[in-house]
Amino acid sequence: MKRTDFADFIVTPGKRLHLKDRDPAATGKFTSEAEAEKKTEADRAELARLQDMLMARESYALLVIVQAMDGSAKDGTIRQVMAAADPQGCRVAQFEQPSKEQLRHDYLWRSVRELPRRGHIGIFNRSYYEEVIVTRVHPERLTEQNLPRGNKGAKLWKQRFNEINNFERYLVDNGTVVLKCFLHLSKEKQRERLLERITEREKQWKFSPDDVEEREWWNDYMRAYEDAITHTSTSYAPWYVIPADHRWFTALAVADLVVEKLKSLKLSYPRKSKDDEREFAKAKKRLKG
Repeated sequence: MKRTDFADFIVTPGKRLHLKDRDPAATGKFTSEAEAEKKTEADRAELARLQDMLMARESYALLVIVQAMDGSAKDGTIRQVMAAADPQGCRVAQFEQPSKEQLRHDYLWRSVRELPRRGHIGIFNRSYYEEVIVTRVHPERLTEQNLPRGNKGAKLWKQRFNEINNFERYLVDNGTVVLKCFLHLSKEKQRERLLERITEREKQWKFSPDDVEEREWWNDYMRAYEDAITHTSTSYAPWYVIPADHRWFTALAVADLVVEKLKSLKLSYPRKSKDDEREFAKAKKRLKG
C-alpha cells in the first residue's frame, strides 16, 4: 500500500521556509479520494492498535499540534484521523483568544495545563504558536498581556522562539513526542470554503465575520508562519507543512504521520513480573470457582 513521502513536507531545521515553494494542492502519490480513504482507514486501524500499547506502557505521550488559517479543515482532519482512537486516552484542546484569567499568566501556562499525560494522545487545535503568529500580525494584543517593560519589538519574537524550542526540548526529553503540522491552504481555496460557510445551511454556524477580516491580513500571516516555522523546526520537534487544498489528502497525510511517530517508539505491551503472574493465577483460580 502507498505511503506518504514525509520528506516532501518536513521543514529542514536551520533552512528558511518559503511557503510559495510548497504546493497546497499537492497529493503526493495519491490520485483519488477513494484511494486515499482506503489508506486513511488502514492508518486509523493501525493507530488504534498502537494507541492501545501506548496506554498500556505509559512511558510516552504524543502531542499533535495543528496550526492553520481559517478554512483549512483543522476540525475535520482531527475528527477523521482520530475516529478510531480510544477516547479514554485521547483529548483535543482548542485554543481561542486568551481569557482574562489566562492573560494573568505567561503565554505557555494554558498550554501546559492541557498537555497529555504519559500513555495518552493530546491534540492541540491551535496552540502556543498563536503567540508568535496572531500576536505578531496584531501586536496590539500584546498590551493585554501586561508584559514586563522591554519585552517588545523584534527581540520579543526571537525570545519566544527560543522559549518554545526549550519548552519542546523539555517535553521530548521527558517522553512526549511533539508532532507539529501546519495545514497549508491556498488563498483561493480559503475563499471557496468561506463562501461554503455562508451559502450552505449546515455550515453557516461555522461562519464568523472575523474570518473575512483576518483574510485581509493574509500576506502578514504567511510571513509570520514562515518565520515561526523556520525558527522552531528542530531535529527533536520538526514542522511538517501539509497540503490542505484537498481535505482527503490532508487527513491521509496527518494520519500517516501520527502512525509513523507512534511506530518510531517501538511500542509493546509491558511484561508482567513474577508477582503479577502469581496474582493472575490466584484471580484465575477464584474466577473458575
